[in-house]
Amino acid sequence: MAAIPESTRSSVALRLLDHAGQHWPQLHRVQVTSRAGFAYVTGILPDGEQIPLCRLRYGGSAHSFGFAIYSAARARYEDAVLLTGSPVGTPQEALDTACTVHLAGLGHEPPTNLRAHPLKSGGRHMRFCISGRRQGGPYRGTRIMPGLAAGPAV
Repeated sequence: MAAIPESTRSSVALRLLDHAGQHWPQLHRVQVTSRAGFAYVTGILPDGEQIPLCRLRYGGSAHSFGFAIYSAARARYEDAVLLTGSPVGTPQEALDTACTVHLAGLGHEPPTNLRAHPLKSGGRHMRFCISGRRQGGPYRGTRIMPGLAAGPAV
């Protein structure tokens, strides 16, 4: 995998700083670091807390990057699709997707209601699982609801 050229690294960092300043007031700033063919985007909150947001995979173009979101539960980056439904897109689309996931509840509501139905049925609360599996086997006592995998509950 080719390393990201210096001009592209600078361009991506400036575009993300500008985009975050205009669209993500919960962030004090974003930090972009590069290693080999990847750019790692970290959000810095006003109190100084740093939140890993996403990883961009360079594919030869300064305008189209592969996307992986940071999973705090697994402490690693996982390939994912953007809110547009595509696995590749602009750095700004990647930032919007990652911030929608990681900053929900910090004064930001996602742009659309991605849930197709309420999270309770028949007056009693149910637990949900998107994948229905964990290491070692299926979750016990968890119901998988049709349509839930279309997006996060809001």
